[in-house]
Amino acid sequence: MYIITRDGRTTVITGWRAWLMFGALCVVGALVMVGAAFLLLGLTVTIATILLFVVPLAIAAALVSQLLRALKSR
Repeated sequence: MYIITRDGRTTVITGWRAWLMFGALCVVGALVMVGAAFLLLGLTVTIATILLFVVPLAIAAALVSQLLRALKSR
């Protein structure tokens, strides 16, 4: 049973209409949760890709620049 009060009037929803509203709310809630899961999955994949490729490249660039600086100072 759903009770909605609007503009001083009270509407009571029961029976199959209440079940229909409950089903619609469940579908909307599930879609919101699936959307949030895909958003978090995308964020996780993006961060993992950055850590997998950018960090080793930065370390390699630092090592090469240190090697070039050592060769230049000779």
